[in-house]
Amino acid sequence: MKNLPSLEGVQQAVSRLNNVIRKTPWEFNKRLSAKTNASVFIKREDLQQIRSFKIRGAYNKISSLNESERREGIVCASAGNHAQGFAFSCKKLEIQGTIYMPATTPQQKVTQVRMFGEDFVEIVLTGDTYDACQKQAIKAAKKEGKIFIHPFDDKEVIEGQATVAFEILEHTSAPLDYIFVPVGGGGLISGIATVMKSHSPKTKIIGVEPQGSPSMQQALVSGERIALKKMDRFVDGAAVRQVGVIPYEICKSSLEKVITVHEGKICQTILDLYNKEGIVAEPAGALAIAGLEQMQDELEGKRIAVLLCGGNNDILRMPEISERALLYASLKHYFLIDFPQREGALKEFVTEILGPNDDITHFEFSKKSYRTNAPAVVGIQLKEAADFSLLVERMKIHNFKFDYLNEKQNLFQFLI
Repeated sequence: MKNLPSLEGVQQAVSRLNNVIRKTPWEFNKRLSAKTNASVFIKREDLQQIRSFKIRGAYNKISSLNESERREGIVCASAGNHAQGFAFSCKKLEIQGTIYMPATTPQQKVTQVRMFGEDFVEIVLTGDTYDACQKQAIKAAKKEGKIFIHPFDDKEVIEGQATVAFEILEHTSAPLDYIFVPVGGGGLISGIATVMKSHSPKTKIIGVEPQGSPSMQQALVSGERIALKKMDRFVDGAAVRQVGVIPYEICKSSLEKVITVHEGKICQTILDLYNKEGIVAEPAGALAIAGLEQMQDELEGKRIAVLLCGGNNDILRMPEISERALLYASLKHYFLIDFPQREGALKEFVTEILGPNDDITHFEFSKKSYRTNAPAVVGIQLKEAADFSLLVERMKIHNFKFDYLNEKQNLFQFLI
């Protein structure tokens, strides 16, 4: 395939990005190393200029444009880190840019993008999803004769992302056995693979995707790029329906494997990073770290690099993140319980059904005077996952009829 990223292109990107981006820290993580019996080092791209690696690719691509292309203006579609990198680059290079964002984008993200771009960017809110938004952006770019800056399926963008691999190699004199890289559209991991296969060919590259949007894994298994029919958008920075053409061509022959991680595990990783290291990671940022435990048996004694690729996490998401982590750990359970409408029924439930360490965290009930029984939605948090079977057993013994809602996603989505 023509127009693939090259080492020469990556070296040019290093020069373009010099004095623009930060050379982010390379940190040995004692906790993760002890947990895996390995030496784990984190590349802290969450401390980058826009708190994400995306600035590397966006700036490299935009700064490579000729004067005519710059005068015409540029366009991108993004609801997150690519938009911020694009906006930063527009202001830095004094180029007028238009950023298409889904109409559903939180105001906090829109404000952040405007802060980086100031008067050099125009923000257009359109469509309910990223896919619809991107179609509008590409259509507008063609109509107006402007360059569309793709977030991952572009040679110069990938070469910009690849500069992080050169930094990693500069950080360590000893060879790396593994490098764990988050995967969305594939721009970051294909850039890293371009450098590693030449400069550190024995390093095994592990791609990590969210379980709900495994577009690269499905592509590699199928032998072709496929568009996911269903997708969980929770890990928004890595929830991509179809990987790029260029990333797929590189990854199909360069990766050791691609693994997927449950969204609940990613949430627990976010909480652990915050509570134990004081690191604020977004879901996609914590993705690669969340994948370590899944390969724990293979990592003992190895030297491992892990990309923490972003730290743009909205504080308003933390309650949901905490909830998802508890659900994944089987510590939070929701039931639709048919309570008899008699005095003492709730007291019986509290005293006879709940264990000594169980806690009711959600209770929704409406008494109907014309009925003998009425359902209540009850959320119960446990201290130990093993307590769940005991809780269920006590409800059966005391004849409390119930439906378990955790397994009924259509009902359950209204609770978190």
